[in-house]
Amino acid sequence: MTHFTLPGGGRLPAVGLGLWKVPKPDAAGLVRQAVAAGYRHLDCACDYGNEVEVGDGLRAALADGLCRRDELWVTSKLWNTYHAREHVRPAVERSLKDLGLDYLDLYLIHFPIAQAFVPFEERYPPGWFFDPAKPAEGMKFAPVPLAETWAAMEDLVTAGLVRHIGVCNTATGLLRDLLNYARIMPAALQVELHPYLTQDKLVRFARESGIAVTAFSPLGAHSYHTIGMADPGESILDEPVVVAAARRHGKTPAQVLLRWGVQRGTSVVPKTARPERLSENLAVFDFELSAEEMAAIGGLNRNRRFNDPGVFGEAAFNTFCPIYD
Repeated sequence: MTHFTLPGGGRLPAVGLGLWKVPKPDAAGLVRQAVAAGYRHLDCACDYGNEVEVGDGLRAALADGLCRRDELWVTSKLWNTYHAREHVRPAVERSLKDLGLDYLDLYLIHFPIAQAFVPFEERYPPGWFFDPAKPAEGMKFAPVPLAETWAAMEDLVTAGLVRHIGVCNTATGLLRDLLNYARIMPAALQVELHPYLTQDKLVRFARESGIAVTAFSPLGAHSYHTIGMADPGESILDEPVVVAAARRHGKTPAQVLLRWGVQRGTSVVPKTARPERLSENLAVFDFELSAEEMAAIGGLNRNRRFNDPGVFGEAAFNTFCPIYD
């Protein structure tokens, strides 16, 4: 397993298991199988709604001696409704309790969107609607600046609850602003990255700022077909340059895409709910794409973002919520 070194010495495994959309009944078994297969990087979030079950899988893996806790890298994310300073620590403590852990290796601000607080006892995870019983009212925002949330995230590091902090779904302008006032610099940036959305300037800026980059949805549209956020025809896996590279290297198109992501210097967190795919997604370190293959695959860029609140916010939650230009 290749690792990327973060500021402060943390070693982020290059390939992790993304747990978005993994059904609760499958999560514990999948996590244990993933650890047995060699995964040491698990990408979780409050909003995924399965951290209790992920925690069950982690406990099983540790109890069975498949690895030690210090060999694992567990990421979770602060949801939008917990951005106010007084809500940040309770939010991470809830994730830690659900996951059965004493600390997180990385805690990320899930979206640069502050929404009105929803108490745990009222609804957890709270989701996007302020009141699901009144969908016409949509989302409700809160006037919480990123600086306030980030200061509370820094306090989590000081308290020993998390080892590293970072952001998700954040563009260059907001990231640049954060760097101007951060006492603890963001260690990682997680954003949608695949050959249809290469975000070269953002990746370069993060790298030159000492921030590790993780790609979610590294296979592109695959995770978005079933929720109506992508057309089934938008498959990077079927692109001729990807298929040709797969044939040359004796790999699958998915392995080529993951290798492309790792080789450009980003970690990748592909999601799978199929145990047979676990080993396949890890087997990307025994070959290397040529410079020509890397350029051809990167040349597929069409700035196609599948996970965009400026689109799905209005379509699914009756609220226009752009965060990208």
